[in-house]
Amino acid sequence: MNKVLLIIRREYLSRVKKKSFIIMTFLTPLLIAGIYGLIGYFTYKGIKDTHDKIAVVSTNKTLTEKLVTDKNIEYEYVNQSLEEVKKSLKKSDFDYVLYLPEFSLAEPKGVELFGEKQAGLSLNNRISGDIEELIRNQKLKESGIAQADLDQLKTSVDIETKKIADTGKEESSSAGASTIIAFIAGILMFMFIMLYGIQVMRGVIEEKTSRIIEVMISSVKPFQLMMGKIIGIALVGLTQFILWIVLTLTISTVALSVFVDKADVKKIATSAQGGTQISTGTTVVQAPQGPMVDIQKSLAGLDFGKIVSVFIFFFIGGYLFYSALYAAIGSAVDSETETQQFMMPVMMPLLLGYALSLSVVTNDPYGNVAFWLSMIPFTSPIAMVVRLPYGVPGWELALSMAILVVGFIGTVWVASRIYRVGILMYGKKTTFKEMFKWFTYKN
Repeated sequence: MNKVLLIIRREYLSRVKKKSFIIMTFLTPLLIAGIYGLIGYFTYKGIKDTHDKIAVVSTNKTLTEKLVTDKNIEYEYVNQSLEEVKKSLKKSDFDYVLYLPEFSLAEPKGVELFGEKQAGLSLNNRISGDIEELIRNQKLKESGIAQADLDQLKTSVDIETKKIADTGKEESSSAGASTIIAFIAGILMFMFIMLYGIQVMRGVIEEKTSRIIEVMISSVKPFQLMMGKIIGIALVGLTQFILWIVLTLTISTVALSVFVDKADVKKIATSAQGGTQISTGTTVVQAPQGPMVDIQKSLAGLDFGKIVSVFIFFFIGGYLFYSALYAAIGSAVDSETETQQFMMPVMMPLLLGYALSLSVVTNDPYGNVAFWLSMIPFTSPIAMVVRLPYGVPGWELALSMAILVVGFIGTVWVASRIYRVGILMYGKKTTFKEMFKWFTYKN
């Protein structure tokens, strides 16, 4: 055990003392915050600054109303033929030409959009929506509904979702907030397992090619060496992960104090407790709660302590499960270029779990697919942390953890039998058949 601890200490200190580790540990939260900030800024700016001017050529006598201009699309009906407008489009200040032919309200066909540049999908969808609304209103009018009654038909419904806990208590929940947390947890889990698992493989290859391994094997067993390397790098990843959480919370707190008005924060806090009261003369009106308050409530309903602790467990379990396989791959090859044929079978279950978790599991977190993905050790590290924000029964969580532990023990046993032989093999092209022979060798 003392030898394993020495190897763990060496692997841990040799990595955390590197300048690259220190720089990336402090720089990564800033980079992530900056990237998401830029994405949000340019998305908002792109939506805000988008303004298309469209010339509408209509030969349609069925539609009695005209398309309504909004802040992103400006419609202008022109009294010219379609050919004339198309010819003068380049010289005019119009971006596109929309042609509305005569058609039946039951089957509106023949609508065309012309432009010097290709119209984007969002613009196409917005124009289609405007025309559909125009046709829908026309149909309702023809059925004898008055304009005043027609205006009253437009109603928006805001559903407040609540989850009934095992104790019978109602808790605020939000599918949107749960999905966001699920996506973040799934992406981080996939990234961490891949990143630190490959570090184990590269470390084994480096020691094998430099022949340091021959000296180390003379004083420690191959299994001790493999476990020391795996656990040491796991502690490196855990250290980096905890530092990222602390730094992210610190940056978020500083950013909120600098960029957010304290009066606005106070208003949001007041409204979260029971809605903001707005005085209008002698009357006090209860203001409706906005989307920011809904998000705040739904996030407050999530047990972040449980989410983080379960994430750490499945990160350690998933990492140990896959890093043992990566260590076996590193021991079987002489250079990193030879690892491709062996890495694909190991990566495929992880990629499958990642893809299905962010598509199937987020849409149906309680279905059969989600259940089995969160039980199979190859996919459970990602699937379970994606399911967790939606709520997972305690017995399912415990069963998944137990199966992952058993799977890790089995993987380490298989990998160690390959590792003990492969670590001393040089100059021979390794195949799966050869690795199976190593596995069956007796001690």
